[in-house]
Amino acid sequence: MSQPLSIPRPLVRTNQWTIVLTVAAVWITGFHHLLLIPLLAGLGGVLFNFNPVMRLAKQFLKKPMNSYIPEDRSDQRFNQTLAVFFLTGGYLSFILGWTIAAYAFTIMVVTAASVAIMGFCVGCFIRFQWKQWQYRRTKESKSFS
Repeated sequence: MSQPLSIPRPLVRTNQWTIVLTVAAVWITGFHHLLLIPLLAGLGGVLFNFNPVMRLAKQFLKKPMNSYIPEDRSDQRFNQTLAVFFLTGGYLSFILGWTIAAYAFTIMVVTAASVAIMGFCVGCFIRFQWKQWQYRRTKESKSFS
């Protein structure tokens, strides 16, 4: 069975809120192992196309999946990869006692998730710029041929 090309926005928002609330809980409690919740969920999504946070949230959707505002699957995969990178950096930094790095990584991921909740996708913007750069580079190399 093929994967749909989009993910319903409520599932994406749930994942973003999980990141924001978990990082906030880590900052408040100092219990850095809480970062494993969004980290392992995101890793499952990136590696196995199975994000338990989204799967759980899906149980609460009332309407058919295709009736929600769609989010592009490839954009979300890119964003989730970035989130996993920053959550891993934050978690490992907390474990190693690198407090400044831990807060830098977690501030970046919580900022990106918060801004996405408000409607601007930083990861999507970065991915778009990357694709534009690749296109221009390909176009230039063909013009020299």
